[in-house]
Amino acid sequence: MGQKEEFTITTATQRIRPDFRKNRLLQLLLAWYVVLWILLAIKPLYRQDWFLENLLVIPFFILLVTTYRAFPFSNMSYLLITLFMSLHAVGAHYTYAEVPFGFWLKEVFSFSRNHFDRIVHLSFGLLIAYPARELFFRIAHSRGFWAYYLPIAMVLAFSGMFEMVEMIAALIVSPELGDAYLGTQGDVWDAQKDMLAATVGAVIAMALTSVFRNMFKRKRKDL
Repeated sequence: MGQKEEFTITTATQRIRPDFRKNRLLQLLLAWYVVLWILLAIKPLYRQDWFLENLLVIPFFILLVTTYRAFPFSNMSYLLITLFMSLHAVGAHYTYAEVPFGFWLKEVFSFSRNHFDRIVHLSFGLLIAYPARELFFRIAHSRGFWAYYLPIAMVLAFSGMFEMVEMIAALIVSPELGDAYLGTQGDVWDAQKDMLAATVGAVIAMALTSVFRNMFKRKRKDL
């Protein structure tokens, strides 16, 4: 019985020792991301910008792999993380300001700019808040209000940190690629809007988590 609970799609609440060889979903997610990353690493639009975009991604990927045995997330969290990293890989290949899908949205909805970067920042909050909740749930044993507030605060904090790290990396590594790397597209409030998008995404994620959690609890009571 305990073995079945270890591989549930939702939040893991126990100290578990997962077996990657038996986790088909995780194998598919890893294969998908590795293949996608390799394909998008071939002839990116701007090689230097692609390098800058992956400065934080590669260490994060290595961290997830090396901590899998000691601190595994649930399959749901790995799925959400993979979705976000896939979106980021697309943005890194084209640069966020020149992703074709963003230009399509701009033409269809008469936007003033390519909003693919806003979509990814919104997705950061929407997709990473749940893994963050799981992290606080298992390490800090957060419950009630704090179980929903702390993931939102973490997303906002990391979003702000990323904006500063991007600025420093652009200034140190390649100042001439600053606008392409940061994707401001002439918007002086770009960083603040990106942080707002991530926060909104996190709020939506926690609201949905609360709704589905309450629905599950009511369903269990009815059984």
